[in-house]
Order: sequence, then structure tokens, then C-alpha cells
Amino acid sequence: MPTIAPCLWFDDDLEQAVDFYTSVFPDSEVHHVSRYSDAGPGEPGSVMAAEWTANGLRFKGINGGPARAGNTLTISFAIDCADQAEVDHYWEALTAGGGQESMCGWLRDRFGLSWQVVPVRLYELLADPDPARAGAAAEAMLRMQRIVVADLEAAAVYVSAT
Repeated sequence: MPTIAPCLWFDDDLEQAVDFYTSVFPDSEVHHVSRYSDAGPGEPGSVMAAEWTANGLRFKGINGGPARAGNTLTISFAIDCADQAEVDHYWEALTAGGGQESMCGWLRDRFGLSWQVVPVRLYELLADPDPARAGAAAEAMLRMQRIVVADLEAAAVYVSAT
């Protein structure tokens, strides 16, 4: 049976990206790094491609150079977090060193990849059978960059109390 793995394109910093992702996520390891030889089109010894696992998911990557169209928000990686501590850990790790915060739990890391860092509690609140509570949680989330569970719950409780 064939396997499917995302293959990511980097300008020339694949090795740094692999080191970064395998340090941020548990259950991670580098499987293979291919380097250019004297006969290759790239600088001898520089990284051409790599394979790694981050949080149990297998990735492939290439140093394709700057001719690519760039990473867009149309592809992102979602991290479902058990609690606020996990949200904070991944948010801070992925925005460190030049990452950019966005709205509603979205961010771009310093390599240009888009991530959604979302507490599972958000999904629970959005699925609340009381539409007012679910709506209040959604409205609170829309005003946030990093999602804060306590603020989502406070918004839902406030609606229930009124």
C-alpha cells in the first residue's frame, strides 16, 4: 500500500527547519538527509532533501530554492491541544525566531508554514447545544490571536448568566 506524506519546499534552510520541527514536537526524529555531491547541481555538502517525523507524522522536504510560489494559507497544519499549556507551548515555539501571529489561533512560523493552534475546548464550546453559548465562544475566538481557553469559557458563561 502506498503512503502519503506532505513534501515541503524550502528555499535553502531545510536542515534548520528539520532541526526546529523535531525539537518542537514529541515523537520526532530525522530519518534521512540527502546532500549534494561534487557532481550535483547544488553546493557540495549542502542539503538537497530530507525525511523526518514530527509528532508521529512523516514529512519530506526539499531545498528547492527561491523559484517557488511560496507557502500560502491554503495549506496549514492543525495542532489540537489538550489544554492551555499545550496551546501556549506550541504558540510560543512556532512564533519564536521570526514567526508571525495571526487571528483565531493561526500563525506562520519562521519558515513560512501556517499552523492552527487550537484547544480541544474550543471545539466543545462551538458544539454547545445552546446556540447563544456557542455563538459567544465563536465571537470571543474571532477577537483573539492566540486562543485563550479561560476567555472562551468566560464568554460562554456570561451568556448563560444573562
